[in-house]
Amino acid sequence: MNTTSHKNRPGLITLSAAALAMGLALTGCSVDEPVTAGPPAPQVSVEVDAAAAAALPEKYKDAGAINVAADIPNPPMEMLDENNNPTGLDYDLSQAMGGKLGVKFNFQQQAFDSSIPSLQAGKNDIIFAGMNDTAERQKVLNFVDYFHAGFKILVNAGNPEGIGSIIDLCGKPVAVQKATVQGEYLAAFAAKCQEAGKSPIELVQLPSELDAQTAVRSGKAVADVVDASVATYAAATAGDGKLFELVKDPEFPNGYNPVYTGIGLLKENKDLTEALRLALQSLVEDGTYTRLMEKYDLSDFAVTEAGVNNGGK
Repeated sequence: MNTTSHKNRPGLITLSAAALAMGLALTGCSVDEPVTAGPPAPQVSVEVDAAAAAALPEKYKDAGAINVAADIPNPPMEMLDENNNPTGLDYDLSQAMGGKLGVKFNFQQQAFDSSIPSLQAGKNDIIFAGMNDTAERQKVLNFVDYFHAGFKILVNAGNPEGIGSIIDLCGKPVAVQKATVQGEYLAAFAAKCQEAGKSPIELVQLPSELDAQTAVRSGKAVADVVDASVATYAAATAGDGKLFELVKDPEFPNGYNPVYTGIGLLKENKDLTEALRLALQSLVEDGTYTRLMEKYDLSDFAVTEAGVNNGGK
């Protein structure tokens, strides 16, 4: 956790309704662009689930589509293929859920830190962007959880700074994507850094995860702290697996601070929440969910059933 997805500012980002409303007013129009181009990528074929389709609110049935705020690229959760079509676990899973509901899921590019305001403005209906399900976010959103993982430390190949754990990041610049959970977690290490006689971690906040990886490659940061799925993918694929490596902390073999990742939607949208839960549960039961997790080598982070707001429990 996750993934898909996340970190935030040195000071804690508050996602209260008032703060989000202010953020919406300040940001104005957010990026809201379809990302599909050319023929759609082949998807897993599924049959409509009667219960899930019946639970879907009429407005989405009438529209024939659900608009999705997606932070692309955020591999392996959201990516673009060689034809500039969206792909990745989140996209493939959304298309399978659309099959269960009998509607399309239209992915639209949305910066991660403006994805919640985009829902409040009515530009998008749901967030499918590797977003971690946290108690703070649940003040505004419901989450249909589909992923459970911690996060890991990604460093340059050879680990030139000799990073062995989070405490080794004290006093050093560390890249994180804006408006995500990892930054909050790292900021909370200030006291532990002080106990170790070191300065707090210096957070380098950047717009996207790929920006964070670039900061590590360029030496602007010694590490990127990111969802385990993203870190694992980057270590295995970037530069044919020669650019990065994962820090293996024996105390936390499955990653730090495991959290749920979910599909986010506004709290008041209860009927759509239930329809999405039923669609995901149907995919779990018919094996489609398992096949998609295996496709992206993410089986270790699979859930056994579709849940709602597990992050606050």
